[in-house]
Amino acid sequence: MDSREVLCLENISKAFFGVYAVQDVSFNINRGDVLGIIGENGAGKSTLMNIVGGVIPADRGRMLFKGEIYTPHQPSDASGRGISFIHQELNLFNNLSIVDNIFITSFKKVEHTPFINRNELRRKARDILETVDLHISPDILIERLTPGERQLVEIAKELSRNPELIIFDEPTTSLTARETEKLFTLIKKISSEGIAVIYISHILNDVLDLSNEILVLRDGHVTDKGKTADFAVDRMIMSMVGRDIQQMYPDALPCPKEQMLLEVENLSQPGIIKDINLCIRAGEIVGVFGLLGSGRSELARILFGLDQYAQGRIKFKGVAFSMQNPIERIRKGFAFITENRREEGLLMEFSVFDNVCLSSLRNYVKALGLLDKKIGKPVAKSVSELRIKAGNIRKHQVKALSGGNQQKVVIAKWLMTQPSLLIVDEPTRGIDVGTKAEIYNLLNIIASAGTGILAISSELEELTGICNRILVMSRGEIVGQYNSVSFDREKILRTAFRQDKEGAAHEVR
Repeated sequence: MDSREVLCLENISKAFFGVYAVQDVSFNINRGDVLGIIGENGAGKSTLMNIVGGVIPADRGRMLFKGEIYTPHQPSDASGRGISFIHQELNLFNNLSIVDNIFITSFKKVEHTPFINRNELRRKARDILETVDLHISPDILIERLTPGERQLVEIAKELSRNPELIIFDEPTTSLTARETEKLFTLIKKISSEGIAVIYISHILNDVLDLSNEILVLRDGHVTDKGKTADFAVDRMIMSMVGRDIQQMYPDALPCPKEQMLLEVENLSQPGIIKDINLCIRAGEIVGVFGLLGSGRSELARILFGLDQYAQGRIKFKGVAFSMQNPIERIRKGFAFITENRREEGLLMEFSVFDNVCLSSLRNYVKALGLLDKKIGKPVAKSVSELRIKAGNIRKHQVKALSGGNQQKVVIAKWLMTQPSLLIVDEPTRGIDVGTKAEIYNLLNIIASAGTGILAISSELEELTGICNRILVMSRGEIVGQYNSVSFDREKILRTAFRQDKEGAAHEVR
């Protein structure tokens, strides 16, 4: 064994109900290494990390930690050995302070007393926060922090336990570009100090930038591994999906029809959006791009009736809305896929079937309030068409699905309502490259059938690949508009930063 080796997995396998989630997976990681693990949703990444973390046991195979047999039976066994996890869903108490969160399991008491030594904890917390370059008071409540600051607090908490291996699972999902850059700098610093790092992400370029070795999983098997220097994005994709995705985006954009679906005139809400004017035709995909805080998501919520507006008018098929509520919007043909699918788009404890039929129940309820059995066929058809990977859809809970399949359930739920206008906010966040291609193609098919789509995304490449037009927002205003024939990523970014030569809203045709 290499004396630098921290963790070694040998032929680890785990099956659920006779189906392997991971099978004969082997790898090792040394001190100071950054191992990037990639794979489609459902490839086995989470199962593998749950085995390492003591959440579930392996069926066969063995693990070694620093050369000794490692068989964790619970998460505390992993943390006790020096293995820390930074999950996509952070493990923090929002109503407690930073210092309380860092030392939640190890409060230091004044000698020979039952009282907590708050001054000593604050001093230690400040020192730990310095190591992650977070210069704020340790007494601030977590709920007052930005997502990036919360991420750094989570890392500080784990560093306080002197880990020898830190596992990052999709850590950049809710971070801005600046916060992501800061996180990457910290990860590189951590590894340079001899801590081993496992980095799991769907953003392949980030994996290439951070790691020195890469492991690829597909259907529970290791399909590729080696030095990062030997990998390129094309090889990563081929190993992940088993085929070369030559065409990530549809071959042709949908053709907008003459019918005007949505017309927004001078829409304003103080401090949120200002003088928004836009329109969407039937069969048209209109993208909205902007930096964090530009007002993109706030605009979507207002259009769907979730949030109020003070001035302006929203017309749908030529008729202005009389009320500001989502029920009216849904009845008129609106659908809204939010960026936060877990909290706002799904009932996580309910089945796939329950979630898919949720938005269209009123169409299948009989006079006595009984659910019409006819709903079973369209739900099953929708699940099949979207290729949602689940067992018995009436029993399989949504929380047990991969992120990509959860997103497909949200899409299926709204497609059951046969919408005329679909608003999608970050439609592929946290989704693997193969599923992204499926969703892009699905949006293209939906638009080609006549549905108008408003697509909000922080991924500019995504918007330029699927949209007929892109609107650019900054500080609550639309500051630019580009048509597909003139998409120029540099110009669009300059407009978002308000660094375009004209320095004002403009339209490129």
